[in-house]
Amino acid sequence: MLLFFQPDIAQSSFLDVDDSRHCIKVLRKTVKDVIHVVDGQGGLFACEITKANDKKCEFKILTEQRNYQQKDYYVHIAIAPTKNSDRLEWFIEKSVEIGIDEISLIQTRHSERKNQKIDRLEKIAVSAMKQSLKAYLPKINELIPLEKFLTTVAQEQKFLAHLADDAKPLSRCLKPQTSYCILIGPEGDFAEEEIQQARAASFEVVTLGNARLRTETAGMVACTIINNFIAL
Repeated sequence: MLLFFQPDIAQSSFLDVDDSRHCIKVLRKTVKDVIHVVDGQGGLFACEITKANDKKCEFKILTEQRNYQQKDYYVHIAIAPTKNSDRLEWFIEKSVEIGIDEISLIQTRHSERKNQKIDRLEKIAVSAMKQSLKAYLPKINELIPLEKFLTTVAQEQKFLAHLADDAKPLSRCLKPQTSYCILIGPEGDFAEEEIQQARAASFEVVTLGNARLRTETAGMVACTIINNFIAL
């Protein structure tokens, strides 16, 4: 099954230019062929092509399935953008493939990047969602200071990944069927006062293993640990 994306499918029964070109030019789909479209909100739709235009492929909905592969847990990773944008983009792609619901970009004292546009990150997330056959598009939040972010977190379990002496393995701290938020710091790690601020905001310090990981690797590992824990 191949997926296409139309976030406003109730009002817009057509694919965007990129998906239209891929559908008609590359896959050679034509009128009356059935394609599958997701809306990024859990909806999976079987659709019949009514106009095979490579700039605006139009369709009609045949069947719909709501809450497709809906999970009973929520994964939110807050990460400091890397200096090399390719590495952050890699994290976005892989975390969406593995399973993530929300990504927040945080600015810390040791951050390597002070600003980050999210338009391209959202496009990468859409592509990864379709490639991995998911119907939910993760939310990507604009870059904000860590101190401000700490006041906005609504998840039940809150963790900060850090190689501290008292850090417990993340896998041993997880509760099933709940929501999680994990803080991933920059290459220079969190400053000591930031760790204390997170602790004061009820974040538990955890470790992702004995190795010192790159920022994007740590984010991917955290995402993997949570999804593997739920699968057990």
